[in-house]
Amino acid sequence: MPKRPRKRRGIFALSFIALGSIGCCAAVIAILYIGLPNAVGRIGEPAPELDPIDRLFLTGYLWLNISAIDTPAGDTPLQYELEVMQGENATSVVGKLKTAGVIEDDALLRNFLQYRGYDRGIEAGTYTLHGGMTIREISLVLQKADPQAIHFVVLEGWRREQIAEAIDIQGLSFSSLGYLEASQRVPNHFAFSEHMPVFATLEGFLFPDTYSISPEMDAENFIERVLENFGSRITAEIISGFERQGLDIYEGITLASILEREAVISDERDLIASVFINRYNIGMKLEADPTVQYALGQQVDGSWWKAPLTFDDLDIDSPYNTYRYPGLPPGPIANPGLDSIEAVAFPAQSSYLYFRAACDGSGRHNFSNTFEEHQRFACE
Repeated sequence: MPKRPRKRRGIFALSFIALGSIGCCAAVIAILYIGLPNAVGRIGEPAPELDPIDRLFLTGYLWLNISAIDTPAGDTPLQYELEVMQGENATSVVGKLKTAGVIEDDALLRNFLQYRGYDRGIEAGTYTLHGGMTIREISLVLQKADPQAIHFVVLEGWRREQIAEAIDIQGLSFSSLGYLEASQRVPNHFAFSEHMPVFATLEGFLFPDTYSISPEMDAENFIERVLENFGSRITAEIISGFERQGLDIYEGITLASILEREAVISDERDLIASVFINRYNIGMKLEADPTVQYALGQQVDGSWWKAPLTFDDLDIDSPYNTYRYPGLPPGPIANPGLDSIEAVAFPAQSSYLYFRAACDGSGRHNFSNTFEEHQRFACE
């Protein structure tokens, strides 16, 4: 996890509001009475970067909870494999442990991590924990990820089969065939399964990210982790954004997958999204090349996204061909990243109905309201 400087005061205002003013005073009085060195001797050395006020209040809080620091922290003796994603912060990590039952008091672990400076030492990777561990033991384990784990990257815009190819290349603990079988069906317990048609696969919901794969992980476990990651990224605001565009979660991800394959320049995503949504709302064909590429499938050279397309390609009779059929294709054509998902949920406000790649090779597009304007941007 990147070590970023951050403001550390203010977090304790929330912690000590929860304790109440009496608790705050008791903590300070306790420290003044027993002496700071005595408390530090029991709790451990504080992080050097803590300012004096944070240090005083944190020491007091932890001293009042000293017995809980060195007793089992959770309500389950079962082993739990924690996956920490790249860029994930300590608060999110603690939340996962709380949900899994590894800890009962999330505030205690969060404050202990911050007091010791361990919150900045949690790296992306896999950690094996269980509820019989103490807060102190958990904090130490979180400083060292499993060295045997393989970091596996799922790129934005990959389709299921491309992920399978990467699994074979990296030689993970499970096979690409096992992964394809596991991702072919939607688990009933998946948070968004009720919004997905019976024929749906997990295409579009295999969230692009870096995953830590342990030697014991199987394909089902990997899929569970990917779907958990997806669920953590799709906020209520995103779902509401989809609904404002007249889309449910499945339709929103389908359109985001098309956008992921269309957009080259990041700052154009919300504008391209607006074009697709404008077309969709008036019943106009989307005419998106990536949907045709998806329908064509793998090419003789092994590539999955044929380019350039021919006029014959654009006439392929497939429900995924948005040049032939209006509306959205039956499902996602790739796995979109968060930027594309958010662009569909919160598109730019425009009246554009057309866009075309600029002729300068920059990857940017020219946008038009009418077909006549659109034609004028054709390259010679």
